[in-house]
Amino acid sequence: MSKPIALSTLLAPWVDISAHEFHDMAISNLELDSRKITEGTTFVAIKGHAVDGRRFIESAINRGANAVIAQSCERHPQGVCSTESRVPVIYIDQLDRNLSALASRLYTLGDMKLVGVTGTNGKTTITQIIAQWLNLVGKRAAVLGTAGNGFLDALQPAVNTTGSAIEIQQTLLSIESQGADFTAMEISSHGLVQGRVKTLPFAAGVFTNLSRDHLDYHGTMEEYELAKRSLFTEHQCGKAIINVDDQVGAKWAEQLPDAIQVSLQPLSSTNAVFASQVDYSESGISLAFSGCFGDGQFSVPLIGEFNANNVLVAFTTLLALGIDKQQLIETAKQLTPVIGRMELFHNEGKAKVVVDYAHTPDALEKALMALRVHCHGKLWAIFGCGGDRDTGKRPMMAEIGERLADHVVLADDNPRSESPSAIVDDMLTGMRNPERAIIEHDRFKALQYALANSEVHDIILLAGKGHEDYQVLANETVHYSDRESAQQLLELN
Repeated sequence: MSKPIALSTLLAPWVDISAHEFHDMAISNLELDSRKITEGTTFVAIKGHAVDGRRFIESAINRGANAVIAQSCERHPQGVCSTESRVPVIYIDQLDRNLSALASRLYTLGDMKLVGVTGTNGKTTITQIIAQWLNLVGKRAAVLGTAGNGFLDALQPAVNTTGSAIEIQQTLLSIESQGADFTAMEISSHGLVQGRVKTLPFAAGVFTNLSRDHLDYHGTMEEYELAKRSLFTEHQCGKAIINVDDQVGAKWAEQLPDAIQVSLQPLSSTNAVFASQVDYSESGISLAFSGCFGDGQFSVPLIGEFNANNVLVAFTTLLALGIDKQQLIETAKQLTPVIGRMELFHNEGKAKVVVDYAHTPDALEKALMALRVHCHGKLWAIFGCGGDRDTGKRPMMAEIGERLADHVVLADDNPRSESPSAIVDDMLTGMRNPERAIIEHDRFKALQYALANSEVHDIILLAGKGHEDYQVLANETVHYSDRESAQQLLELN
């Protein structure tokens, strides 16, 4: 819980209200959603991307708001202070852009170190590996991201990868009050562009990779790249850790001379950590490393080349933060796969099923290539594409599935308001032999089909949903889990 702060002190960087009778009102909690206002909460009314919160000022006051901080407009310019039903309403310019600064004045963090991880793929895996590893060496660590917020053994569901500026600060303060030494955060391109983490002091910033995603929002890959890069150029970022096996990362490393480069290939840079040898087996990955933190080797029970990269990035980040190298090496074998990220389900006598969150062309390609190394039979791919999202990636994903898997089953992802058949038709245009693809819109039945027609040494990749336990349809969101489907059909319950 935050310590109360006087309204005039909270708003001092933007407006002087010291002459008003309500200047010393105690503010202890901020809320963007008028429906969540309770007695004594302060309502923050911004002009959002979809909803104008200023329309709900009266509703918030009726629910017990003690004050309203609102985004200015022509009718109510910067600095105007009025009252509605004896509740002060203060108007501030560009309040939407100043939310992070506003929230940080109330929800003040102490010594907890923050690690920000951005990139198209790998954010959840890297943040959770960082938190796991810190816990294993005796620190207390939490995460914020797609799979949930909080400590790993008690994650709370997250609506967005990166919440609102106010939600982030509230959550971080709550986590710190529970004893966290570190929090590893996934940072989305939306969150960066919208300034949701603008005033957070990151002890380290991490870049994973960049591939096609969110073009429905950013418009071009150039804008998407600029959004990601801003973590290192326009935010408070102590150490910068860059995956230079990614083409964009390699370019950024030249522009960010202080960044620590990470690669699975030998590097000549003196400010780098790289793999001198990587071995893959069914039991996991063995990795020997060299670079600016010295040499060593360790093994982890994860599968796939991109997980070798994820682990090395996480390892380098922790070394950069001053965590003891030998402790990290000794505890590496205790790391566990992240839920819904290349998660293996297996029962003797049946094909292996791997559930992964891959929902971009790059992620699907990496997942299939990683599994090919481990597959001694046929490789199956079950996946779909989301509705009301970037349509350009649909044929690309189908092309990748056809090229890298032996059998492709096209199923629904989150169709939302689009016709599932139309989505599949878009995907089929990317295939040379579309008639060979199996179309089964029901994901459970798709996996059922694959298991019924596969051999014991086959591997079935069930991609797109990962940890999610829901499916978004046209008029409703229903309960559905790939992980539960795998457990049920493999009779692991």
